[in-house]
Amino acid sequence: MVPEQAPKFLQIAADCSVMRRAFRIALVVGCVLALINHGDRLLTLSFDGMSIAKIALTFLVPYCVSTYSSVQAVRERLQSLS
Repeated sequence: MVPEQAPKFLQIAADCSVMRRAFRIALVVGCVLALINHGDRLLTLSFDGMSIAKIALTFLVPYCVSTYSSVQAVRERLQSLS
């Protein structure tokens, strides 16, 4: 009998529930951070390429952190079940 292999990181990260949760968290945290870090540019609508990239990263970082955290939680739960 072959033991069941644990899902890989990307398999868990691509799960709809993980992605939905990460998106919601990134939206909330990203908006707060964007206002704190780039509020002056947002209010005056003065963007250049670099500021747009920085704002995008402001949303990408919480998405990645949330995804990583969710994957680790799923892995721990699966490990405790076996």
